[in-house]
Amino acid sequence: MTTTLPVIFIIFNRPDTTSQVFETIRAAKPSKLLVVADGPRANRPGDVEKCAATRTIIDEVDWDCEVQTEFSETNLGCRLRVSSGITWAFERVDKAIILEDDCVASASFFPYCADLLDRYESDERVMMVSGNNFLFGHAATADSYYFSRYSHIWGWATWRRAWATYDLDMTRWPEIRDRKLFDQFFPKMSERSYWESIFQSVYDGNIDTWDYQWAYSMLANSGLSIAPAQNLVRNIGFQSGATHTTGDTIYSSLRAAELGMPLTHPATVLASSDKDGLEARLCGFANSKALPYRLNKYAASALKRLARRATGHGQNL
Repeated sequence: MTTTLPVIFIIFNRPDTTSQVFETIRAAKPSKLLVVADGPRANRPGDVEKCAATRTIIDEVDWDCEVQTEFSETNLGCRLRVSSGITWAFERVDKAIILEDDCVASASFFPYCADLLDRYESDERVMMVSGNNFLFGHAATADSYYFSRYSHIWGWATWRRAWATYDLDMTRWPEIRDRKLFDQFFPKMSERSYWESIFQSVYDGNIDTWDYQWAYSMLANSGLSIAPAQNLVRNIGFQSGATHTTGDTIYSSLRAAELGMPLTHPATVLASSDKDGLEARLCGFANSKALPYRLNKYAASALKRLARRATGHGQNL
């Protein structure tokens, strides 16, 4: 099986997982491979050697393929390295599959992405093609995929025109938050509170990540994601050395299935609110105990006043 679609491969310091993902790319034989690598962390012994060993895996390309690399000599961190790397890649290609070093895709993931990137290339409502289905077999569909508001990125694909909307700094978040503009996407208060708390934490710089900003950018542009009828990518990165996926979760048990080809397409381009609602319940978004930002803000202020009074410094508050 050969795909002419470019692949963006994001790597760091895990030669073991990187090698497994590379084998799926080798089997797909893309005509162009754009490799983005972060540099070693100065305070982590062994990072220099691990990063070097990971990068040598790219030397194993043995098919007709144009390889371009963007290797950072210093450590930029997850937020800046991934976002800048994808931007670098889309300065060179107009559409691509994106795989990180712990996302092992099934064989059908590649033609699935290629088909849908071609089909929806000019449809600005659709902003990405995801390889993930987090419904755990609880919702069958006669079609090969459905449309979703969720932007899952453990194996995905997109276009330059969609990535152009990406806003790393979430510049309009305060206005969107205060006007409650994202409420239309999340029917339950608990789900709205969950996402509001996440976006606020990212905006405040408390999470070194890039992907919540992509979720924000999609919602800010009323964008849709395509989700497959079956999960097509397995995340093998649940280990102590990972940046974020450091332990077992409900997602660590997901396996990569194969999707039948040719694809069966939905009749309408509309978010499947029923499936999104089910995912929210299954994955805990709709059961969140997080307070909305506006309540969190007042709760924090009240606690501060109580603390001051308890120490005799709050008489005038």
